[in-house]
Amino acid sequence: MNAPAASLTPAETLRAALAGLLDGLPPRQAAQAVERLIATYRGATPTGAPILRDRADVAAYAAYRMPATFEAVRSALEAFARAVPGWAPGDHVDVGGGTGAAAWAVSATWDGGRPVTVLDWAEPALALGRELAAAHPALKDARWQRARITAELTLASTDLVTVSYVLNELTAPDRAALVDAAAGAARAVVIVEPGTPDGYARVIEARDRLVSAGFRIAAPCPHSAACPIAPGTDWCHFSARVSRSSLHRQVKGGSLAYEDEKFSYVAATRLPATPAAARVVRKPQIRKGQVLLDLCETDPSLRRTTVTKRHGDLYRAARDTDWGDAWPPAG
Repeated sequence: MNAPAASLTPAETLRAALAGLLDGLPPRQAAQAVERLIATYRGATPTGAPILRDRADVAAYAAYRMPATFEAVRSALEAFARAVPGWAPGDHVDVGGGTGAAAWAVSATWDGGRPVTVLDWAEPALALGRELAAAHPALKDARWQRARITAELTLASTDLVTVSYVLNELTAPDRAALVDAAAGAARAVVIVEPGTPDGYARVIEARDRLVSAGFRIAAPCPHSAACPIAPGTDWCHFSARVSRSSLHRQVKGGSLAYEDEKFSYVAATRLPATPAAARVVRKPQIRKGQVLLDLCETDPSLRRTTVTKRHGDLYRAARDTDWGDAWPPAG
């Protein structure tokens, strides 16, 4: 017996809504559409050219990518929410939001409904986003608005702007203009990009512009100073666990029920914020009687610390600590 809709989490509701998207579309056709779209996204895309051309494109890509985008954005938002406790956005604008994964992630982070506007140039993506959102009470009144994401874009005043997996599609001047527009309109800005060196570089570029505009960094960094990673030597990124659909398995092969989405992000705000004292920036190494944690610290600096059994409760906490977590744990 299916659980009533009211008892489902936003993640469960989204998975259920996505499950019926590919009905009537041959599995191989769906897989081919996803493979082509992935290749297009990884290439250089003219700013004004929608990548998602029709419903088949949008349905295949949404079924494949929305769960990963949702989990990455939700991870970034949850880190932000911990740094700004007691606050929730009164309204939300998702720039380049396509089928609305970030809008779903916001609803999973903060309870209750709020005015939501999703901006995207691809009308088929907006139409499908509207269709999916009908399954979620918090999003049923969202506005799905066609807009070119260029230097001419203007944003109305809002509490929260999200920009996820969009900057790669823009020219450098349009990226800068979009970040400046978000900074001028919002009290909080959350930007998510792929967890690659290039994605991290775009995030750092955006981070610098937000700090210059007077924002403070809430996450992942424990400070608003320059990133301590020397350019070209490494990149800061994190991981979110994603349940794999049958389409994921068709496209990528393998039999695991999950995959890990690597992403880079910055969450910045004009609100009072208490960032983590330090952030775990690599997967912890658990060895016999000790845990090695690579941390970005307030100084700012990067440092490896070793937590051993002699540290008692802190050692037990370290064994449960994950990549991307704040350190030390609250409490």
